[in-house]
Amino acid sequence: MSAYDELMAFQHQTEALAQVAGRLGWDQETVMPRGAAPQRAEEMAAMEAVLHARRTDPRVGEWLSAVDEGALDPAAAAQVRLIRKSYDRTMKVPADLASEIAKVTSRAQGQWAEARAAEDVAAFLPVLKEVVALKRQEGQALANGGDVYDAMIDDYEPDMKASELAAMFDEMRPRLVALRGAVLEKSGPRALAHVFPARKQMQLSRELARSFGYDMNHGRVDKAVHPFSSGSGLDVRITTRTNELDPFNCFYSTIHEVGHAAYEQNIDRAYLLTPVGQGVSMGVHESQSRIYENQIGRSRAFTGWLYEQMRDQFGDFGIADADAFYGTVNRVHQGYIRTEADEVQYNLHIMLRFDLERALMSGDLEVDDLEAAWNDRFAADFGYAVDKPSNGVLQDVHWSVGLFGYFPTYSLGNVYAGCLHEALRKAVPDLDEQLAAGDTSQATGWLRDNLQTHGGLRPPRDTIEHASGMAPSPAPLLDYLETKFRAIYGL
Repeated sequence: MSAYDELMAFQHQTEALAQVAGRLGWDQETVMPRGAAPQRAEEMAAMEAVLHARRTDPRVGEWLSAVDEGALDPAAAAQVRLIRKSYDRTMKVPADLASEIAKVTSRAQGQWAEARAAEDVAAFLPVLKEVVALKRQEGQALANGGDVYDAMIDDYEPDMKASELAAMFDEMRPRLVALRGAVLEKSGPRALAHVFPARKQMQLSRELARSFGYDMNHGRVDKAVHPFSSGSGLDVRITTRTNELDPFNCFYSTIHEVGHAAYEQNIDRAYLLTPVGQGVSMGVHESQSRIYENQIGRSRAFTGWLYEQMRDQFGDFGIADADAFYGTVNRVHQGYIRTEADEVQYNLHIMLRFDLERALMSGDLEVDDLEAAWNDRFAADFGYAVDKPSNGVLQDVHWSVGLFGYFPTYSLGNVYAGCLHEALRKAVPDLDEQLAAGDTSQATGWLRDNLQTHGGLRPPRDTIEHASGMAPSPAPLLDYLETKFRAIYGL
């Protein structure tokens, strides 16, 4: 066997074990008994120790040094590039620190859920302090004297810098704030005022998943506190949640997670259980979930079809026709929850989190001051006060599990989705006719062929440029938002 063949055989087993670790996380969020949390924390720590040992195995470095990179085809070269990046990163983090982070974040996740349910920030702060301290240590090890937050972002969006994101957000914020102000001055579409049984929501939710191409033979839909997608290749699972007064939370969470899952399911099977056989970055991943959810799922054409499906499932629910329903789906309204935010305001929620967690990691903000900082920033950005912790600092799971640097990839995904949507419309000129019949196959097929099947073959920005034919820019997203919402609100 060549050095490359030995490296890939070893990596194949590492990737398989990582999938097992991911399945433990899925189980914890969906069906694990609550009393199992302490044991699960030990199990997760043990798995992380095994994975860390494999990722820092001296043979990996020897194989990487021995590979003749000039003889590799593009896919093999990408495999080596990604393995080397992971190896270099993992070598910087001590094994005991990696294991302790896995153990503490597994415990913190359960304590966050309990604190959120009890509206008790104080109950969560002690374990959050542990998480933040450990992640600061990890970030310092990774940064090697550089910017700690940049090192954290690199875990989710390789080669992206906080300064680039800050500049992008500064470009986006004025147009978003101006559009929000103009929209909120108008009387908007009516909200839903009906009871939608959870069982029927889940039935329609699964139909929506199938309509967007989710392969139920290699996946499943369950319920969780915070919707997510888990796995890759032949086993990709999603979760959603229900609120009997707000079915859109369920339906659009499902469509969103299907975007993530479809990316993983549609990657070329030749890359199964390899570094290239998974999404290249969280920003690119989010581009898939956001274009599925918003540009496709909230379009006038698709919501016309969804309106009829909801009438079949729930009967008359008080919305007169498909045009009114389109307005209701896209209604801009005051709210606290990021995952329930409309397209106009969503990115403002991300900017808040980006600035707060950047300050946490630099030490400019301490955990004890986090709630007050959140509440002050929210009031300044949105014009009203946070009413309870579950609508404020406790609403997201991310910080409990140590995902610092993850939040900005949501807005980056929106920017990427704007570029992809512009290209999709040019490639499929009769898209609206298809969506009006509930047929997403050409839209999702275009995304599959131009982006999803390639997995991690190209770096993130190259992935978007290859698919859309343009360098990533927020302009297409902002233009789309202004055109859409000015029409809805008659501006």
